[in-house]
Amino acid sequence: MATRTDAPTRREQILREAARLFAERGFHGVGVDEIGAAVGISGPGLYRHFAGKDAMLAELLVGISEQLLTGGKRRVAESGGDPEALLDSLIEGHIDFALDDRPLITLHDRELDRLRDSDRKLVRQLQRQYVELWVEVVRRIHPALAEPSARSAVHSVFGLLNSTPHLGRSGSLPGRAGTAELLHRMARGAFAAAGAPGANGATGSAGAEGAGGVAGA
Repeated sequence: MATRTDAPTRREQILREAARLFAERGFHGVGVDEIGAAVGISGPGLYRHFAGKDAMLAELLVGISEQLLTGGKRRVAESGGDPEALLDSLIEGHIDFALDDRPLITLHDRELDRLRDSDRKLVRQLQRQYVELWVEVVRRIHPALAEPSARSAVHSVFGLLNSTPHLGRSGSLPGRAGTAELLHRMARGAFAAAGAPGANGATGSAGAEGAGGVAGA
């Protein structure tokens, strides 16, 4: 993911270029030879790393779902029990993904149904676990927010953050830091609005039942 600082392996280079090309031209619009040319090896040489394009697509979509969940769990473990700090950390981590791995967002939206059933189910399972990390911390901050409403708020914020492929080309937007700050403020504002007293789905009582551990419910 975007936080990695060491040099990518050949396999990771292939995946990155495959994601870019699949996002730009569609899965069926890209040949193995073109992916190979993008990383400086022959098309047949790719088969030493992957069985084919289907294997690349599966590793990209399963892989990013695993990385998001692993990163989210790490942030939970490092939060020290402060839900406000944890929510900020989760938002920051997702913004890093949304800004630095935009092709994977496009790829997920457009090509997920091309995965084998087992891989698609695994992606959905990993995503549900990731969502529940967020639902739990949102309800710790906004205990009056009913669980279904908290889950809807999380999905809505994901929609906001994952809009980055549609933000336009570089030069027409604030720099990366400015865009990240704007997205962070908007995400926080969305959660605050969802949890405000009188909001649809909020009970208006800070002592609503079930405000504790609700992940996985």
